[in-house]
Amino acid sequence: MNNNDLRDKRREFLKASALVAGGMVLNQFAFAGGHSSVDDTIKIALIGCGDRGTGAAFQALSTTANVKLVAMGDAFQDRLENSYKVLSDKFKDKVDVPQDRRFVGFDAYKQAIALADVVLLVTPPGFRPIHFEEAVKQGKHVFMEKPVAVDAPGIRRVLAAAEIAKQKKLNVVVGLQRRYQANYRETIKRIQDGAIGDVVGGQVYWNSGGVWVKKREPNQTEMEYQMRNWYYFNWLCGDHIVEQHVHNIDIANWVKGAYPVSVQGTGSRAWRTGKDYGEIYDNHAVELTYADGAVIYSQCRHFEGISNRVDETFQGTKGRTYLSAGNQGVLWDHKGKELFSHSTKGNANPYQTEHDELFAAISKGEYKFSDAERGAKSCFTAIIGRYATYSGQVINWDEALKADNSLLPDQFSWTANPKLMPDENGLYPIPTPGKTKVL
Repeated sequence: MNNNDLRDKRREFLKASALVAGGMVLNQFAFAGGHSSVDDTIKIALIGCGDRGTGAAFQALSTTANVKLVAMGDAFQDRLENSYKVLSDKFKDKVDVPQDRRFVGFDAYKQAIALADVVLLVTPPGFRPIHFEEAVKQGKHVFMEKPVAVDAPGIRRVLAAAEIAKQKKLNVVVGLQRRYQANYRETIKRIQDGAIGDVVGGQVYWNSGGVWVKKREPNQTEMEYQMRNWYYFNWLCGDHIVEQHVHNIDIANWVKGAYPVSVQGTGSRAWRTGKDYGEIYDNHAVELTYADGAVIYSQCRHFEGISNRVDETFQGTKGRTYLSAGNQGVLWDHKGKELFSHSTKGNANPYQTEHDELFAAISKGEYKFSDAERGAKSCFTAIIGRYATYSGQVINWDEALKADNSLLPDQFSWTANPKLMPDENGLYPIPTPGKTKVL
């Protein structure tokens, strides 16, 4: 196939993404005038211009595809302008975002999405279901960061939109980048081929010193304060078991080839106890129980001065394995004989690989990626882990998925109040096992 054939194929692919197959009507996501490419350039919109959003755009613009950033959207003007400066300085010929294509506010995403072929959804995750729905409605290919939601209603919205994306043949990649990392791919393929037998147990960890804190500024509304300090509020972040530890939990589900039927565990605020830390816990320890009876132990904590651990281990009927983001992947039999060891040298950056593969598929007019469903289900595994630690109850997957417990504010505006508000001392209500209801 020559270059002209590839260009024609990609043009038709982008156009077809915005049309109804065979006149099919698909519930609330009725197709309405999807964007189609008129030249050879793949147009990108960035939704969420913080550090991670800027990083995602950097990776998208670093692919070998013919791409251009044409629109940006963020709730905050300063974040958008900072991101624009970084990206335009680095990619002078690939950034074309004049002032009238830089959108600010809670509705900025709609305007930016309309101008692109591919959208990068990189806001705090509480907004992800809303933004993903809109991208699918407008017929766009999507890269979206994990997690994809923070509560059961959000997960249901993502799952519904994922089905529509499949029918429209929209490529969707979720930023669970271990899925695009060579040591995980190679090692887990061997596990699934039976190298260590049936996986009967495992342990997954994200133990570290925690993340940033942003102090309250004078004259901030409560909405702005929580959005600036989004990591510590569940409607925006989901707690660090969801926002961060989802990476390791996703590996557990990948290795098992399944999702847990129930989760139980414990957690607390032991180190981060002040008003700067919102409502979230600083430690969670949960057990993921699968339908075949296998139990995988999950632990995450944010304590300063601790020994860090971010990795995964699993035990099978014939052997065991060790995996880590540091490119390690090893298999042993029960006598300790090494069955496989992945080379840690020369491995590609998985954050870049996920964009390389996404944009390569789009450039060739291929429908190749449908990560949204599995991304949503691994995120939901982490969410029900939070439900379990907050409530002290055993949480059943099917029951939890039906829950009508949206954490989102009733209104998005700078003067509206989120559902969770501080008391007169600036302290937020903290979940209490045995008292807190999560479903």
